[in-house]
Amino acid sequence: MSSATPTSGTSPVRRLSLTGVLRLRRPSEIWFKPALSSVAAVAPPNLLLLALGRLDLAMYTMAGSLCALYAHNRPYAARARTLAWVVLGMIGGLAVALVTASLTRDAVVLVTVGALLAAVQKALCDATRVGPPGNVVLTFISSAALFVPQSLGQIPGHLALAAAAGVWAWLVGMAPAPVRPHGPERRATAQALNAAAAYAAAHGTGADEDHAPARAAGYAAVQAAWQTLLALPTTGARAATRHALERLVVRAEVALAAPADTDPERLRAWAHALRGAGRIPRTGDAPADTDELLGVDAELAARPVPLRRRVGPLAPIAARTALGCALAGYASLALGIGRPYWALVTAAALYQANLTLTWSRAVQRVVGNLAGVLLFAAIAPLAHLGQALLVLCCLALNFGAEALITRNYWLGSVCVTPMALLVTEFAGYQATGDLMTERAVDTVVGALVGFLAAVVVTNRRAGNRVEQAVTAADRARERAARLLAEPTPAPGALEAARRGLAVALTDLRATADGAAGEWWGRALPQERVVLAERSGHRTLAEAVRRQAVRPDRGAGTRTEDVRP
Repeated sequence: MSSATPTSGTSPVRRLSLTGVLRLRRPSEIWFKPALSSVAAVAPPNLLLLALGRLDLAMYTMAGSLCALYAHNRPYAARARTLAWVVLGMIGGLAVALVTASLTRDAVVLVTVGALLAAVQKALCDATRVGPPGNVVLTFISSAALFVPQSLGQIPGHLALAAAAGVWAWLVGMAPAPVRPHGPERRATAQALNAAAAYAAAHGTGADEDHAPARAAGYAAVQAAWQTLLALPTTGARAATRHALERLVVRAEVALAAPADTDPERLRAWAHALRGAGRIPRTGDAPADTDELLGVDAELAARPVPLRRRVGPLAPIAARTALGCALAGYASLALGIGRPYWALVTAAALYQANLTLTWSRAVQRVVGNLAGVLLFAAIAPLAHLGQALLVLCCLALNFGAEALITRNYWLGSVCVTPMALLVTEFAGYQATGDLMTERAVDTVVGALVGFLAAVVVTNRRAGNRVEQAVTAADRARERAARLLAEPTPAPGALEAARRGLAVALTDLRATADGAAGEWWGRALPQERVVLAERSGHRTLAEAVRRQAVRPDRGAGTRTEDVRP
């Protein structure tokens, strides 16, 4: 799975490149869903406040409304829980910020509290894998609230506004459920099938290592599909749909393990059939399906990793966030800028899984924000013609931000920046030139100081996690090899071992990639990683051959009598 040649280690200094940082990607398949949801969640509260002449309260309703950006890739049962937790988390961060703002106006204290909140939000969002937009929206709201004059008596009313808007955002997020109740899981399964088909089609056109990125992308898509399906109920009316989709995901896994025996067009046909609300394709291998689903049951029986164990490895990232946000805010204060939370939020938005990705995000953030400042200069005269136009401009930019951000982060920031600047004018118009200058300076300061903090706080645990991932992959391979040596392994045992090995190899690749992007990290055991991946994939292919499962068995694309 790795494209690197075996070596005993890597240089402790990583090269930070600009290549491809600003390159545009294909838009997300569901780019319009978060974009429309955002507008649907933000528009009614803002328009109601406009009608009441209290647009100055929009910051509190937007805290709840922006929760509609989350969990669009999750099945609706899981989405309901996730959105509820996001709303509670948003209100909790807002409450801490408002109480702090009511107790002190010391800017240094406010920046410190904002930095600590940002670190907690970053760690929890990464540990729970809540998905985009991650901690950035939470940090933006809590940091901005810290610098709004507040009294203790006002806090309950402001939190009630946020909670009411949060309930509306929850309803907006769940609104598609009656129309396409199985949409997210069908989409995740189709993505896994297409990714496996892409690898199978490329296999044989060159050296195996040349196709390592496609294989890694395929396993990542398969793992995402499993996470989606395993969040569904195991009994009831939806169980039949889930089992039908599980069989297709297994076929994608088999295709990745044995690409030479795979018909990519059949995988693509299955993926295409999952679009819309048609019947779910059948794989046509009932005995194999039974064994495979026993393997799925084994995964269901596995205990989830406790939250505290998931938070632990994120300590260096949380430390980077706290230090970088605090220093960025202090630097902004030293320059005399009245909104240090802009610099704080810029720093909070930078931190990714490793320093290389953090560098890329810093470049994207600066380019997008500076371009957004110029866009604000063009929009401001129109928005200042009336508060109704101000609200409509914000809604249009809100839609644009979510529609474009999947192409590249900097492109979405071009819309986010003027939207944030216009929101500050809900309480009253301000000098355009001053806003532009302050935002540009805070962007540069936040990105520079935030990135320097990431350089200073090294993640020395990354190398240890690579060692652990290699060991886990070796153990999973040995377990599968022992079962292959048995003439008649227990029903489902070999399938569970094969799937466990696939998970271990996926985790190994993700861990190795993350550690390789760190700064001044210790030399990584690249030779062990490459050997573990090669031997693991050979064992996967042997397991597929042993089970005599062929993805091209059968003719045509039959359908399961399971409707969404």
